[in-house]
Amino acid sequence: KKMNYKEIFENCKTIAVVGMSIYPYKAAHSVPLFMQKSGYKIIPINPNHEIVAKLKSYNNILEIEEQIDMINVFRPSEFVLDIVKEAVERKKAKGDISYIWLQEGILCEEGRELAESVGITYIEDECIYKVFVGM
Repeated sequence: KKMNYKEIFENCKTIAVVGMSIYPYKAAHSVPLFMQKSGYKIIPINPNHEIVAKLKSYNNILEIEEQIDMINVFRPSEFVLDIVKEAVERKKAKGDISYIWLQEGILCEEGRELAESVGITYIEDECIYKVFVGM
């Protein structure tokens, strides 16, 4: 079925970004900051840095206290299944996380099956920036 991107962006307020970068020249930095300027609350997940783009950074999804609507993933495909497992564990515990969005070139079929089995909408191989500005 075709994704209703407009609905996704309307339903989201908080986006946790797995693999958000400290380097301004990387899409994993500029794209989340663009989404922040567009009105979304961005929460970086990067265990290598305590602060990313002046925002408190977390080691993982489970550590974040506030509600998360979307997980946006900037990590290689081989890391996705573990990220999805963490998201599913959190959804079962807290009931949040409605969407997992994998950036361009990132795919994981097993991750999709797991996410969808608990009602998480799964988008892969799509740039959130391109989709957002192209609507």
